[in-house]
Amino acid sequence: MRVSIYARYSSDLQRAASIEDQLLVCTERVVRENWTLAATYTDRGISGASHLRPGYQKLLEGARKGEFDIVLAEALDRISRDQEHVASFFKVMSFAGIRIVTLSEGQISELHVGLKGTMNALFLKDLADKTRRGLRGRVEQGRSGGGLCYGYTIVENGERGDREVCQAEAAVVRHIFAEFAAGKSPRRIAAELNRESALGPSGRPWGDTTIRGHALRGTGVLRNELYVGRLVWNRLRYTKDPSTGRRVSRINPREHWVSRDVPELRIVDDNLWNCVQTRLGAIRDSDRVAKARATKFWTRRRPQHLLTGKAVCGICGGPAAPIGKDYIACSAARRQGTCTNRASIRRSEIERWILEALRHQLMAPDLAGDFVRTFNDEINRTRRDRDHRRNGLQREQKDLERRIGTPPGCLRLRCFERPKRAGQARSTGGATK
Repeated sequence: MRVSIYARYSSDLQRAASIEDQLLVCTERVVRENWTLAATYTDRGISGASHLRPGYQKLLEGARKGEFDIVLAEALDRISRDQEHVASFFKVMSFAGIRIVTLSEGQISELHVGLKGTMNALFLKDLADKTRRGLRGRVEQGRSGGGLCYGYTIVENGERGDREVCQAEAAVVRHIFAEFAAGKSPRRIAAELNRESALGPSGRPWGDTTIRGHALRGTGVLRNELYVGRLVWNRLRYTKDPSTGRRVSRINPREHWVSRDVPELRIVDDNLWNCVQTRLGAIRDSDRVAKARATKFWTRRRPQHLLTGKAVCGICGGPAAPIGKDYIACSAARRQGTCTNRASIRRSEIERWILEALRHQLMAPDLAGDFVRTFNDEINRTRRDRDHRRNGLQREQKDLERRIGTPPGCLRLRCFERPKRAGQARSTGGATK
């Protein structure tokens, strides 16, 4: 019987050696049953709640190709903790005629899928509730409930979540508030800060959205209530989009927000704060902004075109973004002021230039020769990498055989065997370890 092993550890078990431990105990089971090890698949530091895992997807691909007869794992929750994904995985394996065997539960049946899937889903919910409870306790004590915003630093040798004002960044925060209260726009303030080489959050250049933020979510420098000594937590909740696996934020009802006074973290006085909030409210209630909101522009995305994500500025190397309907220009120059290239160009013109260049220049014999040479170099590099990885896997195989006391060659790794010719027996390998 050809067996593939799957091993995974997630963010709630931050120990890379866990993968090797799972492979070792599963390999011992393979030896005891006189099975043939076809391949191993691993995912390191990836939650079992997501099915968008490289190793997991390769396992599914190998199953569709019929490269093994059994999937072996330490436990069913190593394969997935999501009830829907467990059921889907069981259906795919059953259709392919592949058995699922775990060291904890034995051979997996419909009963395991129902019960264990429910238990794993409850485990994830319980883990999330406990995490939120722990964060709530830290917030009640005036500590950070997650993340470190601009203007503060971690207290050395303090309790977890303790922070203090960073005077250098606090001066920048007060400067932003004063400039906005004086009538300057967030975009102009960001450009001036970048010209003065004042680094923004996480050391990145300043942008207008970093300063302005989002009114309902309470984000941005000008809306951060921590600057007036008020800690607000639980504004947002996060859920995973089942189609992409990405976290999506949702605004919680205001009655679920948790607010605590932390006067020792105040940076801006009340008068300046109130002046800024008054101007932000006036802008939001202006006719121009009201008309823009009435169109619900945020529900529409710009259509993709030939140069989407491919055009860059020739001076700073930054991305070129759409300007208006038909033009593109350097985003860093327009939004951050970190580039001097403020020229814009009609998108249709640059698309025509590119297509003309491709049609006339790439058909030249010398360029075609360059392409062939580059292609061959890349193929040779890929082969060298494959040979290097094969040697590493062979060394790992010998080490595993030595550790479990198996005669050399008993565990066969067939991931790099040449495919057999037509008429010969079907290959038992194909997946990488």
